[in-house]
Amino acid sequence: MALRRQLNNSRSGNACAKTRAEVSGGGRKPWKQKGTGRARAGSIRSPLFAGGGVIFGPKPRDYGFSMPQKARRLALKSALSARLENTILVKDFSEITEAKTKMVAESLKALKAEGKILIIADTQLAENGQLELAARNLPNVKIILPSNLNVKDLLEADTLIMTESAITEITERLSK
Repeated sequence: MALRRQLNNSRSGNACAKTRAEVSGGGRKPWKQKGTGRARAGSIRSPLFAGGGVIFGPKPRDYGFSMPQKARRLALKSALSARLENTILVKDFSEITEAKTKMVAESLKALKAEGKILIIADTQLAENGQLELAARNLPNVKIILPSNLNVKDLLEADTLIMTESAITEITERLSK
């Protein structure tokens, strides 16, 4: 439910087609009602004509739905517990001193992280400052802030890497 909510809320739903009332032109009756041998017509913007409106075409809509906050917290907790055996805890990423992708790749190899990797770290802290710049070129690595933790990212990741500061922030957020 929480995953479906997140995916639905991210949908734009902005496809739009004009109806016969919205298409410009067609105010005058194209030919007289009787005597021409042609079918009756009131407007050239009817859906039967080229350049006419669309019958029951798409209109902008909102696919999103809400979910109680307690249920959302519970979904996050269960997604975290489902990823427990694939979770790696690190103190911080202070060994990455430069914005070099090679450094992150080596540290991930040392941690034996495989598949899609989700790194949950506060990149605004000084010790994790170069992490985002260094890892953004790796195709299978995604970095998110602890405040942006969501069910979709947790379920998509094969390996989860969390810093100690991120864990304290997440437990504080989920204990409310």
